[in-house]
Amino acid sequence: MKRSFRSLLFFALAASFLTVTAFADMGPKDQLAVKVVNAPEEPYYLDILAEGNYEDSEDLFDGLEWSYSGGEAAALDQDLLEALRAAVPEGWHACTAEGSTGAPMWGDLYPNADGVHIFGYHGVPDTYRILMVTKSGQVFLSGVCTRTVLQSSATVDWAAKTVTIPPTWVGYVLQFLATFVPTILVEGILLLLFGYGTQRRNWLRFLTVNLLTQGTLALAMAYSAMQHGVTGWSLLPFILMEILITIGEAALYSHLLTGHSRGRAVLYGLAANLCSALLGLHLAEPVWKFVVSIS
Repeated sequence: MKRSFRSLLFFALAASFLTVTAFADMGPKDQLAVKVVNAPEEPYYLDILAEGNYEDSEDLFDGLEWSYSGGEAAALDQDLLEALRAAVPEGWHACTAEGSTGAPMWGDLYPNADGVHIFGYHGVPDTYRILMVTKSGQVFLSGVCTRTVLQSSATVDWAAKTVTIPPTWVGYVLQFLATFVPTILVEGILLLLFGYGTQRRNWLRFLTVNLLTQGTLALAMAYSAMQHGVTGWSLLPFILMEILITIGEAALYSHLLTGHSRGRAVLYGLAANLCSALLGLHLAEPVWKFVVSIS
């Protein structure tokens, strides 16, 4: 049994680190996606504004150079671009039409094929305003908005002249459920396969243990994913936590699960956590991207 335990633990560590390498060079960056509904029928530019006058900063990053190639920048409507710059209120600066301060970023003055303006990279401000200017000179300037997660979205209703930001808690809840539910399903199926699913007390103890262990892990991972994204380095602490949980659950199941030997219960704890951990690592990035896309 000790030899099997060591072999399974070594395999879990090796598989986990091999999985992590897929994320190692994929560090997520700050992003704000702005969608316009009931958009103007005429050409328009949209930009996000950050606090502070652009000329007053010592560290300046040209927004057009970061966002467009030379040919693309030359093709921009210069009159519309100047109209947008002229509409920037005192104490703010346009991050794409002028530039960002302190850190670089890029942005879309006009919508992409999906009708969305994407602003990304390190310079995306936490506190921002949205400015829209049309070819005919119509202007919309939003109130002050705040980003509370790494990648977020906002919807501008041009007709109503309003901005809607999805509630942050929705993203956290979806991320938690997408992490926790697959774990319960996988470990529950294995509980049946190991022959422990015929007794009601085993199910109650299984759920209690997982609510305390995997529930806590899922909460921590949901918070980390929404605040920092998913990278190989960000997953390392959770791999270590999963190893500790695996050892702890195997010990608990050896005393709590009934109907078979303690050795079988320990083996179940190791196998269940190994399978759920590998599934969680493979799902971590796509789940996070999906949650971000609808939050």
